[in-house]
Amino acid sequence: MRSKRLLAGVAALVLTLPLSLQAAPRVVVSIPPIHNLVSGVMEGVSEPVLLVPGGASPHDYALRPSDMRHLQSAQVVIWVGRDMESFLTRPLSRLPDSVRTVTLLKEADLVRHELREGGIWDRHDHDHGHSHSHDHDHSHSHDHAHDHHHHDIDSHVWLSPENAARIVRHVAAVLTEQDPDNGVRYRENRDRILAQLSELDTRLQTRLAPIQGRPFIVFHDAYQYFEKHYGLTPAGSVTIDPSRPAGARRIQALRQRIQDSDAICVFSEPQFKPAIVDTLVEGTGARTGILDPLGADLPTGVESYYRLLENLGDSLVGCLEN
Repeated sequence: MRSKRLLAGVAALVLTLPLSLQAAPRVVVSIPPIHNLVSGVMEGVSEPVLLVPGGASPHDYALRPSDMRHLQSAQVVIWVGRDMESFLTRPLSRLPDSVRTVTLLKEADLVRHELREGGIWDRHDHDHGHSHSHDHDHSHSHDHAHDHHHHDIDSHVWLSPENAARIVRHVAAVLTEQDPDNGVRYRENRDRILAQLSELDTRLQTRLAPIQGRPFIVFHDAYQYFEKHYGLTPAGSVTIDPSRPAGARRIQALRQRIQDSDAICVFSEPQFKPAIVDTLVEGTGARTGILDPLGADLPTGVESYYRLLENLGDSLVGCLEN
């Protein structure tokens, strides 16, 4: 008898819960910067699950059993695509059709740039790099991008505020479709984030303008979306694939480039602490700095996405300014 009463009590409690708590879809997101944007869209409704923790690299992540459980119970999974989180390709292909998989590179109408060759970039490559969508013309984002095999696309797409806005719009639309009861909340969150992104972009444009012509070298080619959006002058990358060390010839060529072009700064990353950066700058007068493309130490939440871009701006200005 008691158990019946208890069940009736639980049923009554569930009925009195706000719709948002009952209906919120279970959302799993691959990497911190995308998770921060999705958290912002879901604010006040529910918290998405993050797979790759800050400080780990999505290039060589191994899923844990708890990650697999999260994926299996998810209703929506959001990732950039197989070139960024290759470890997810097989697990996602095994999920039931009822799971909505959002592949941002394919469906969020993003500004897309082709991968650059590693090593040395001259001004010509930088100025005339092919991109599927020009930052200054948002009206026809990627007319021929779909005919193009997306293996040739640089997948660090979240590092421009324009793409962040497109991701937020797309995610809000997907979540509203999955969970119409909370649609108003998703749209309000979307509009607030878009306004904040626009303010942030204006601030960064002003902040970065003085260093536009100053060459620098990055550890791996992760920053193209940020560099092109703000008209910066990258001179090369130490490695194309951060999981493979650069060879002696590359190091020699980069040292030469630092001396020739007066590359003022060589940046490493918190995920990879390579001694090679010290070797590169030794005796050249170039400084070293750290750029973090993922926001390794930032807490979860949309504020951390803004902080991620601000930190990139601070690191670049701090190293290149004087």
